[in-house]
Amino acid sequence: MLQALREKTSGWIAGVIVILLAIPFAFFGMEQYLFQSSANYAAKVEAPPSWWRSAPDIWPVRKAFWVSRDIPLEEFRREFESARQQARAMQGEAFDARAFEQLENKLRVLDQVVDRTVFSLAAENAGIAVGNARVAEVVAAMPEFQVDGRFDPQRYQMVLQSRVPAQTPRQHQEEIRGQLQMLLLPNRVARTAFATPGQVERLIQLLGEKRDVDLALVPAPAPDAGAIAAADIQAWYDSHRSEYRAPEEVSIEYVEIRDDAVQDPPPADDATLRARYEQEKARFVEPSQHLVSHVLVRVPADAGAAEREAARGRAAAIAAKARAEGADFAAIAREESDDEGSKASGGDLGWLEAGIMGEGFDKAVGAAEVGVPSDPVLTDFGWHVLLVRDVREGRSVPFEEAREELAQAQAVADRERAFNELIGRLVDQVYRNPGSLGPTAREAGLPVQKAGPFTRGGGEGIAAHPLVQRAAFSEALVQDGTVSDPIEIDTNHTVLIRVTSHAPEREQPLAEVRDQVVAAIRADRSRQAALASADAAVAAISGGKPRAEVAEAQGWEHMAMLGFQRGFPAPSPEANEAIFAATEPAAAAVSAGRVQQQDGSIVVYAVKSVVPGDVSSATDEERAMLASQLSRMAGDEDAMSLLRELRRRMRVTTVEALL
Repeated sequence: MLQALREKTSGWIAGVIVILLAIPFAFFGMEQYLFQSSANYAAKVEAPPSWWRSAPDIWPVRKAFWVSRDIPLEEFRREFESARQQARAMQGEAFDARAFEQLENKLRVLDQVVDRTVFSLAAENAGIAVGNARVAEVVAAMPEFQVDGRFDPQRYQMVLQSRVPAQTPRQHQEEIRGQLQMLLLPNRVARTAFATPGQVERLIQLLGEKRDVDLALVPAPAPDAGAIAAADIQAWYDSHRSEYRAPEEVSIEYVEIRDDAVQDPPPADDATLRARYEQEKARFVEPSQHLVSHVLVRVPADAGAAEREAARGRAAAIAAKARAEGADFAAIAREESDDEGSKASGGDLGWLEAGIMGEGFDKAVGAAEVGVPSDPVLTDFGWHVLLVRDVREGRSVPFEEAREELAQAQAVADRERAFNELIGRLVDQVYRNPGSLGPTAREAGLPVQKAGPFTRGGGEGIAAHPLVQRAAFSEALVQDGTVSDPIEIDTNHTVLIRVTSHAPEREQPLAEVRDQVVAAIRADRSRQAALASADAAVAAISGGKPRAEVAEAQGWEHMAMLGFQRGFPAPSPEANEAIFAATEPAAAAVSAGRVQQQDGSIVVYAVKSVVPGDVSSATDEERAMLASQLSRMAGDEDAMSLLRELRRRMRVTTVEALL
């Protein structure tokens, strides 16, 4: 039989069948075998190349020709932590740390990062680039780099060095360049939006609209005191079980190690300080600085040859004028310069170090003679005529002058080393006794403290810290009952914790929450009774019964409001919104409805007439402002439409398992 089977499957027909079956595997199945476990990114964005925009989305073509951009896990985690801090600041005590950690929330944050990456990749694919002049202009306008309203190079370097991690000017400028490149496409699309005169007039009519309305206030319902059957209690509990769950809780014990747990180290000797001085000698070199003024003749990036030549000629004329005997360089700068940032101050750029303004600018400043205006110098900004007014020569700070600073830095380093050595000894104790904090506490001479029980997002003091919460609710500590790794709260502030008890999230039985269920049923009964009265009043008014008669029959307060305006906060914002959302009444009729307010009371309203806003009363300034707002809203929608279209053309791969 086997021989017969071999003969049946060895012919040319069998070969053709095998080839046909291999084709779909080659295009669609191979990727799963070759790349299923190699991802080390949060997401990947892939797009067809600019020279083949219709390149099909099949594996061999995509791998060979499509361009791609990975979103590293570190970038996603930075964005997620930033979103967490914003949510915590906005929600305060209501912030739910556990809910924020849900996958849905992580995907929402990642989606924002993907959107930025899509725009950036689209700009790169379209050949869009941001020039040095634009980057420098944006950096100079940032308030954090300004002193007295002007860009300050020294503050610029100081702020960049204080960041974590520290940045060089070039790294920061490349970061700004990437952000600008990413924003170019959506910004340009948004700027094309506009509002028609008809749209503006319709908005004026809506914003200025007034309505004559009768209002009646149904007071908040009195507490229900009727009997509640056991079956009703059980039915309510069964239909609202999710509302009666006890959250997960843990209790912990911990040892808190602060800076004062170690003794002050002895002062460092001269040999140690001199060794540190040699290691950090570059920090004690003061670079040379030049006090510079300039006149800028700006050259647009898209300028033609004739325009560029005209700018060079104008700069040469300014240089000659500045060199004339008795010339006032500051006055010339105020009159001629195209640099709005320094023009008013006579072209003063302050003290500059090399690396701030670009290589060509620095070379010209270094070659210039003090007090003599330079020949025109071309940079990305345009043509400059420079005047070096003074020079501070660079120098090395000798050891004797730097000794006190070195001693302070060494003392901090020695204290941190002693603290880290203590933490190391405590970790050794944890490894020897993983199920107890007692030996660790004795080694440090510190007490074992307790906290809890507390829930996710709850707790006080140490128990409220996000890193402590993350460890306390981790499966490893909850299941094993072992001591945690050191948790760094702050510099020289660390805790070690152990979970002593854990109560998982659970459904509370009816016996435990019976009083809550009864209170909920009573509140719902009162609310439903009030709504039924309000609905009956609305039906009566809509049927033609006088509004005042309906309200007085119920003992409700009522009033007539003529010329009621949109946005008026009385009787409440939600009532105003409902009144202006009601349909315009027909002749000799009313448009009635009701809306429940936050305090439980209900407003019954009857719109009698509608008067549109007066278009002729709007000033040109008001029309322009409204047109700008409409254009901005339309532009934002256009930018979102562009994003949706770009994402449709691209391929986004998300690795949920790594989030």
